[in-house]
Parts: sequence; C-alpha cells; structure tokens
Amino acid sequence: MGDFCRIADNVKMGANVTVHAFVNLYGCSIGDNSRVGTFVEIQKNVSIGKNVKVSSHTFICEGVTIEDDVFVGHNVSFINDKYPRATNGDGQPQSEADWGVVKTVVKRGASIGTSATILCGVTIGANAIIGAGSVVTRDVPDDSIVAGNPARLMRKAVPV
Repeated sequence: MGDFCRIADNVKMGANVTVHAFVNLYGCSIGDNSRVGTFVEIQKNVSIGKNVKVSSHTFICEGVTIEDDVFVGHNVSFINDKYPRATNGDGQPQSEADWGVVKTVVKRGASIGTSATILCGVTIGANAIIGAGSVVTRDVPDDSIVAGNPARLMRKAVPV
C-alpha cells in the first residue's frame, strides 16, 4: 500500500492489490490483482472485481459494481443520485434517509476513457469502450464503442 492512504478497516481486499498514495477507501471490496491509482476515492458498497485498473483522480461512489478486467481511465466520475439536493423539503441538510442510491454496473472487460462521467442507473456492457470525456446517460450495449455528450453509439468494438 502506498503512503498517505486512508483505508478503513472494513475494506475487503483480494490478493496482490496495489493501492497508490492519497487514496480514500471505505466499506468497499477490491478483487485480486487490481490496481488503484493516486487521488482515488472508492466509497462504501462498491464492488470492484479482479484485474481492474482504476486510474488516478477517479471517484467511484456508493452503489457502483465494476466486474473483472475493467479499465477505468483518469478522472472518471460516477454518480449515484438522479436528483441531488443539499437540503430536504424542510430546508434541513439532507441525510442518507432523504435519498436512495441508484446503482450502476460496469460489465467485464469494459474500458472507460479519461474524464468520462457515468450517470447512475446505467449498465455498461461487457467489452464496451467509453470514449474520453463522454457523459454516459443510458445503458451501453456489450461490445460497443460510445462517445460524446450524451454518449452515442459510434460502432461495434473489435473483439480482443
């Protein structure tokens, strides 16, 4: 583990996981042989599979599942709330009781390009490729390449 990491006692890590400096992990699980770059936060109830690479400056919020063999580029952000608010209907600061997590799934072998934003409630299909800077607002089919804002189908991905 790198220096200057905040890794809570409730993090489940597989064998040979590499975690670099300035990382904040709590309540998540990370599978064997996965790598987490610098300046990454992975929140509670996130599941990361085996052989996953999470590049630096990435934010993975509660409710995200990333399956095996996924690449997550630099500065990727996941979102888990469709209608975020700072306060509830009474004007009081929101608590966890005021909203529910909307889950997101990234299937095996997918690649997410640098600075992509992944909205909640979507599934990114197996072996799909998300172009750099894309905003994913809906499901991405298996073996496809999407790009843009909002992300749109460009073509089918070439099998690896």
